[in-house]
Amino acid sequence: MLLAAGATVAAQTTAHAATPAHHHRPPHSRTTTPIKHVVVLFDENVSFDHYFGTYPHAANTDGTKFTAARHTPRANTEQSAGLIRSNPNLYKPFRLSPAEAVTCDQNHSYHPEQKAVDGGKNDKFVQNTSVDTCTGEYGAPGLAMGYFDGNTVTGLWNYAQHYAMSDNMYDSTYGPSTPGALNLIAGQTYGAYAVNSKTGARVNDSQVVSHPNAKGIGTKTTDTDPAFDDCSDNDHTSTNNLAAMTGTNIGDDLDAAHISWGWFQGGFAPTTPYKGKGTYAKCDAGHANVGGGRSVDYSPHHDPFQYYKATANPHHLAPRSLAEVGRDGRANHQYDLSWFNKALRHRDMPAVSFLKAPAYQDGHAGYSDPIDEQHFLVTEINAIEKSPEWKSTAIVVTYDDSDGWYDHRSSRVLTGAHDPALNEPMCKKVKEPAGRTGAQDDRCGPGPRLPFVVISPYSKVNYIGHAPLEQASIIKFIEQNWRLPELRNGSFDARAHSFASLLDFCRPEASRVLLRQNGSIASVTPPRHHRHH
Repeated sequence: MLLAAGATVAAQTTAHAATPAHHHRPPHSRTTTPIKHVVVLFDENVSFDHYFGTYPHAANTDGTKFTAARHTPRANTEQSAGLIRSNPNLYKPFRLSPAEAVTCDQNHSYHPEQKAVDGGKNDKFVQNTSVDTCTGEYGAPGLAMGYFDGNTVTGLWNYAQHYAMSDNMYDSTYGPSTPGALNLIAGQTYGAYAVNSKTGARVNDSQVVSHPNAKGIGTKTTDTDPAFDDCSDNDHTSTNNLAAMTGTNIGDDLDAAHISWGWFQGGFAPTTPYKGKGTYAKCDAGHANVGGGRSVDYSPHHDPFQYYKATANPHHLAPRSLAEVGRDGRANHQYDLSWFNKALRHRDMPAVSFLKAPAYQDGHAGYSDPIDEQHFLVTEINAIEKSPEWKSTAIVVTYDDSDGWYDHRSSRVLTGAHDPALNEPMCKKVKEPAGRTGAQDDRCGPGPRLPFVVISPYSKVNYIGHAPLEQASIIKFIEQNWRLPELRNGSFDARAHSFASLLDFCRPEASRVLLRQNGSIASVTPPRHHRHH
């Protein structure tokens, strides 16, 4: 069993280390579209209505002013559905101001989220997911019904104005961060098993694995730190059992096809390096949010690749050189966020990049907020748009789960679950998904509706897509764009639609839009062929 201490990482590739990295990057030209780079900014815990519930109408009473373009298309929002003035929940939706940006975290567990949806009536959020009071953050009665508008999430609203977004994208299953992250990279939450954090021995733990079979393999419905990570269990200072995943993820297929890729997360660089067998790296760097609350930057259960032995970097080893970023090497495609920015500055961005903000900027209520999140989004997106790679890049901004925030829309259940302890009747009425070894329980979904914005020169402009999408739509696009096989064994990539419907590949029509830190527009540069007219 490979646990963090004493683990063996991928074989190192050093022959090219002295040569500039861009001379050795595998070609990205073998794509079915003009997109040679996909960058996924994967933020935390927001429902669609929580950020876009009144889009494109902002109150403009405080915060950063927002005015929508004429002919902005109609989105399916709680406001357009008439549900702000009249709502079946115990409280009506209400606006959260910029001064109320740092809020209590809501209940976003697998079963309570189902109860809130109430068979598609979406009328039981206050009873099941709302957390109204907490220490140090803003709270209010029926807080789960709160929403931000374009005076707080100005940046995302401006990106939606100039690029494309979906109002019909969903979490692939119900549940919190870890299931959402696993669905992002594998379309799969089944295949988990629990291990003792000290010995690595398999153990039975219903808090780690739901509905396990005789071999202890079941479904991940909760947040548990990954087995292949020194920084799990608070740098291994606690003894909670850890989770590992069997099967494969999109990283395995990208490796097999020699396509460069990486997961880049804030705080991944250890503050105390690994010193050899029997020791652990430590990840203790932290920051304070706009409200003054401090959190550790790196959250192990937000890095899905660390659950898989084949794609983990247990000791948080840095690449030996910039030449290794995106390629095989001792970092095994798992990096600190700073390495993405270094690669971008050296015109050497991997073909596929997943970016995770340090915790205080990831948008997760309780320790982060939309203002700090916006600073992260604007900084990274501006840098990409200023780079030469922008002309062939698609940036996706989306989320791991809804945090339990209200949304008036829910998807028809496509994959059921029959475990009576964790599933509502709406899930039990539909057949479970199946893999090579039979039924896979506790994967009810699609789950809550989430924001989904695609920023690219090839984005349709000021466009709202209504085709059904889910988290697995991202790996579906990657598979189709680079001609990769489906992951199979019950992965949701088989049912998911690609997000290509938000793009127009005839020729790039979207401008380069740079934003200020407050989300307002700093500059707009039209495509070159527009400037010649």
